[in-house]
Amino acid sequence: MKRSILMLAMFFTLSTAFTSCREVNEEENEMEMEGEEMEREMEGEMHEMDDDMDNVGDDIEDAANDAGNAVEDAANETGDAVEDAANEVEDEVEGNDDY
Repeated sequence: MKRSILMLAMFFTLSTAFTSCREVNEEENEMEMEGEEMEREMEGEMHEMDDDMDNVGDDIEDAANDAGNAVEDAANETGDAVEDAANEVEDEVEGNDDY
C-alpha cells in the first residue's frame, strides 16, 4: 500500500512538472507572437510617420512658394500703382489732365 501511494505521488509530481513546463512554453510562444505583432505595428507606424513628415515638408515648401509669389505680386502691383500715380502727377503738371 505504501508503495502504491508513493507511485501515485511520484506520478502526480511528474505530471504536474510536465504540465507546468508546457504552460510556460505556450506563454513564451504567445509572448513571442505578441512581440512580433507589436514590432510589425511599430514598423507600420514608423512608415506612416515618414510619409507624414514627407507631406509636411512638401506642405512647407508649397507654403513658402505661395508666400514668395504673393510678395512678388504685391510688389508688382505696388510698382504699377506708383508708376500710375507718377504718370498722373506728370500729366497734371504738364496740363494734359483728362479732367
